[in-house]
Amino acid sequence: MRVGVPREIKVHEYRVGLTPPAVAELTQRGHQVLVETGAGTGIDFSDSDYVAAGARIVTTPAQVFAGADMIVKVKEPQLHECAWLEPRHTLFTYLHLAADKPQAEALMASGATCIAYETVTDRHGGLPLLRPMSEVAGRMSVQVGAHYLEKEQGGRGILLGGVPGVAPGRVAILGGGVSGLNAAEMAVGLRADVTIYDISTARLAEIDQIFEGRVKTAFSSRAAIAAAIARAHLVIGAVLVPGAAAPKLVNRDMLKLMKRGSVLVDIAIDQGGCFETSRATTHADPVYTVDGIIHYCVANMPGAVARTSTFALVNATLPFVMRLADHGAAAAMAADQHLAQGLNVAAGQIRHAAVAEALSLRFHG
Repeated sequence: MRVGVPREIKVHEYRVGLTPPAVAELTQRGHQVLVETGAGTGIDFSDSDYVAAGARIVTTPAQVFAGADMIVKVKEPQLHECAWLEPRHTLFTYLHLAADKPQAEALMASGATCIAYETVTDRHGGLPLLRPMSEVAGRMSVQVGAHYLEKEQGGRGILLGGVPGVAPGRVAILGGGVSGLNAAEMAVGLRADVTIYDISTARLAEIDQIFEGRVKTAFSSRAAIAAAIARAHLVIGAVLVPGAAAPKLVNRDMLKLMKRGSVLVDIAIDQGGCFETSRATTHADPVYTVDGIIHYCVANMPGAVARTSTFALVNATLPFVMRLADHGAAAAMAADQHLAQGLNVAAGQIRHAAVAEALSLRFHG
């Protein structure tokens, strides 16, 4: 198969769909790999590194799409990239279609087979291709939250860990999944006062065992969330409904309960965000303020630590890329029900129920 790797074009996005070692795995299996020039230079992968791995370098993204059967990316294609897709293509990347109807419609119009990293499952019910970026985003959320709590950044002037004689900052994490757990690990490491809110009592019990009492847990009712944001200095939105839009857990009126200079970090922004006042931002302009509350809603958070993120992502995606390349999309999905869960769009139709519901489009099972 001919596998194409275009350069990512979102603002300050330096990740790349395949590393040179991953390319070598594919070329050693007899596949051809086309890489757009400069695709990896942001994280110190040169064109010559890719050539040494067996890839062919092409000069434009249009050449990548024209010459490849499968496109492997990191972020969702922009609309002009969707126009390069054809029915013969398989697209394998993050899509997050539940919050992006124009992209969904463009992919439907292309006729391509579009498989989303974020809805591929595993035998435990997990999301193995979302997990590495959720881990990164969870850990980053505390790092960026601590930064914007600094007075110079417009924050309240709170040190999350406190000092002897001064209480630590309070962190509320909404959602006890992979992102929330990783956020808690970082916040606990900074000696913050941490509470995780979740609707699963079984998950709360598991978290309590993991942290051995160093993290408080609470059932995520509306009243509990209101009380949480009233006392917290940093609130991290880490909820996830696979394939669907994120639920809005904090509305505009609830911001009035928060202390001026507090910080909201919305990890769920790719799925529309879990705060009513959330809107997607970029690494070039990452924050804005509503009613005195700082909002950090960068839609590609892991892109800030692009080298770490690329290795973590490709470690997870490469086995699926090889399966798709070896057998083709139809046969690979027929043989693997978990990969088949990643199918979002094919032959002009929405093929994932949660995506169809979120976009009010017809689902074709």
